[in-house]
Amino acid sequence: MTSQLSADTQFPPTVLRPGYDRNDLQPGILHFGLGAFHRAHQGIYTQRALQSEFGPWGIVAVNLRSPEPVEALAAQGGLYSVTVRDSHGETSEVVGVTIDWLCAARDRKRVLAYLANTSIHIVTLTVSEKAYGLHPATGGIDETHPAIANDIANPDAPVGAIGYLVAGLAARRNRGMRPFTVLCCDNLPSNGKVVRKLVLEMAERHDPRLALWIETEGAFPSSMVDRIVPAATDDTRLRARSLLGVNDALALDTEPFMQWVIEDEFISARPSWEAGGALFVKNVEPYEKMKLRLLNGSHTMIAHLGLLKGLDCVRDVMADPEFVAMTRDHMRVASATLDPVPDIDLDHYMNQLIERFSNRAIAHRNIQIAMDSSQKLPQRIFSPAVEALAAGDDGASFARVVGLWIAALIRFKDCNDPRRDELLSAAQGADPQDYTASFVAIEGLFPRPLATSRPWRDLVNREVAAWL
Repeated sequence: MTSQLSADTQFPPTVLRPGYDRNDLQPGILHFGLGAFHRAHQGIYTQRALQSEFGPWGIVAVNLRSPEPVEALAAQGGLYSVTVRDSHGETSEVVGVTIDWLCAARDRKRVLAYLANTSIHIVTLTVSEKAYGLHPATGGIDETHPAIANDIANPDAPVGAIGYLVAGLAARRNRGMRPFTVLCCDNLPSNGKVVRKLVLEMAERHDPRLALWIETEGAFPSSMVDRIVPAATDDTRLRARSLLGVNDALALDTEPFMQWVIEDEFISARPSWEAGGALFVKNVEPYEKMKLRLLNGSHTMIAHLGLLKGLDCVRDVMADPEFVAMTRDHMRVASATLDPVPDIDLDHYMNQLIERFSNRAIAHRNIQIAMDSSQKLPQRIFSPAVEALAAGDDGASFARVVGLWIAALIRFKDCNDPRRDELLSAAQGADPQDYTASFVAIEGLFPRPLATSRPWRDLVNREVAAWL
């Protein structure tokens, strides 16, 4: 029987390994969201930082609910592998930056203890857009969100990310400590500002003095992250075993490209993430808007094209020249809504995206990308559509994406989305004379300029009809 990845594993010479002594690692970062993206992105950047300039930057990895990845990481002594794949081949790297691993649902006290420990300088998050409890209309906390409701009522027993941040900051204030820096790595526009607002609103409900302290002393830099990391499959794990010579339950495949743009606003020390190519800037918003509208917006379109055409992965959609042209056209239209992006050649960036989407070695499933679309469309599609209409454009390309989404909901009568019941009810009651009507009626789903634009809604209806 093949053994499990561990600190005692003797790897083939082709496998990259941590270039530092893991025994000397001390905790410095607590991360919420032990998912694939974090492991293939922030984990790699932190490994590069430690190899360039060693410091107390071990990661304490916390999963809010599911114990499975925590148990898998514990069984492997904090090690996991990431395999970079493209048409030129594949290279596997073992990552060793994680030094403790916790499931918050099972071990709340230890998570809170870490948050109140002076060794933790930075708290990072990749918990997905829906986990923040963001109210779509107000931009503040949604008190109907289960985690938000619990954490307002039970501040000392949090279950959600915002509740944990507030509880940790409260403990540090009570002990006369400095706050930790909160660094959001999820695909939310101005994510640092968003998380800051949510934390302040939650803190205000508990103690206005705490909220004032966080507002005055805290730091919430925004960041833009980018790397395509498909969900792992049995093939992923088999490939890792052939490269490593051992089993890795947490094995991942990813692409060569990775990007991290971070606002340089930290309360205290930070790792040398620039050693891995991270870019520190004064204002991250132009970069994140570029990524959300060009990469993520195109991904949403491609994913729904794939679902409607019965194509499993992004690469399958991009094998059709018609869909490649459609993707390029959408990017071109979306790029017209962008602010200037320092040091970025947009034409080159868009060509890179086409190449990345077409990577035959990466099996990024369309159904994975299509998850939680109601939470993603506002920043990826609705916002640029509103701007396009205000500038005198018809917004047809954005209407196409929305039409594809609605057509998929009507055809398949199912979705993986936090607003699933509302969306499926709208799909069930959709009127062929105006498919958009039942969706526009969902509170807080569409921004008013789109909901009230008859010409734009007619374009959406035309797209829905074309795909049903």
